[in-house]
Amino acid sequence: MTTPRTEHLVLPGVLTAEQAAATVRGILAVQREDGAIPWFRGHHLDPWDHTEAAMALDAAGEHEAAERAYEWLARHQNKDGSWYAAYADGDADDITDRGRETNFVAYIAVGVWHHYLSTGDDTFLDRMWPAVYAAIEYVLRLQQPGGQIGWKGEEDGSFTTDALLTGSSSIHHALRCALAVAEQREEPQPDWELAVGALRHAIRRHPERFLDKDRYSMDWYYPVLGGALTGAEAKSRIEEGWERFVVPGLGVRCVVPNPWVTGGESAELALTLWAMGESDRALDILQSIQHLRDAETGLYWTGYVFEDQAIWPRELTTWTAGSLLLAVAALGGDEATCTVFGGGQLPRGLDPDCCA
Repeated sequence: MTTPRTEHLVLPGVLTAEQAAATVRGILAVQREDGAIPWFRGHHLDPWDHTEAAMALDAAGEHEAAERAYEWLARHQNKDGSWYAAYADGDADDITDRGRETNFVAYIAVGVWHHYLSTGDDTFLDRMWPAVYAAIEYVLRLQQPGGQIGWKGEEDGSFTTDALLTGSSSIHHALRCALAVAEQREEPQPDWELAVGALRHAIRRHPERFLDKDRYSMDWYYPVLGGALTGAEAKSRIEEGWERFVVPGLGVRCVVPNPWVTGGESAELALTLWAMGESDRALDILQSIQHLRDAETGLYWTGYVFEDQAIWPRELTTWTAGSLLLAVAALGGDEATCTVFGGGQLPRGLDPDCCA
């Protein structure tokens, strides 16, 4: 095992160099030899969280381990370009959820672009392009006339056309990263440019096109994190939901009114705040969730029920650690992470709101 690169992962009140290295080692200890990164050993793997953890490894300089994670995705992609929603740890042939969630499928584009920016490896980009292309084509088959993306394909081949705001916002981010990959390869994708513009318009202007999940904090911040809302629109949205979701000193609620803060949502909100230029508030959020850190493994508990003063569930998840490392990497100025989540250097596609 290599020594993680941690100089940009040091953040006062969040991580020392030694703690950052321990967190990276914690993720590596869960990763399988074939590249798979389950939630934790004995639990399942889902493609989105697998990719989030791989991105954190790249942010720490663990490029070989991250590459193995992406190669795992390429090997296990379905013929239609999708992945299943969940695979049993240690056995990719043991499918525990045969749904094909569109935001899970699209997220490979974010990870692949992040890895390329981290390494400059054109050979890797060429090798992964067929998987990225097939994944995006699968997802766009579920785009609805209003621009939103149906949230999953079913085992029987049918599609669920109802759209989730969080999922579609994540897909908006993934489409922009996919366009960046296509531009780097000089393979223009005009249909993708149209698709991302239509999706952004739906997110910004038509909340009625999405299922009502506004109790969930992800529906609050993901339109900003995914890059669909920026500037004054982003600031207004975050301010509107702040008191509903943020528990001072503890983190971010997953669902209101439940007295449960979660590390993943908290770290993602911190990344959102950083992208808005609010690094001080991002740091406050990251400092507030250090009660979730497990000193022995360097990983983080999924959540905390503050009315009962209890860790719940008793799970140390790779994706929680991964989301925290990515937020810290952005605050620390890691170029690849800043480019992918900052949004300013990603293609926007065609914008139907340009004259609105």
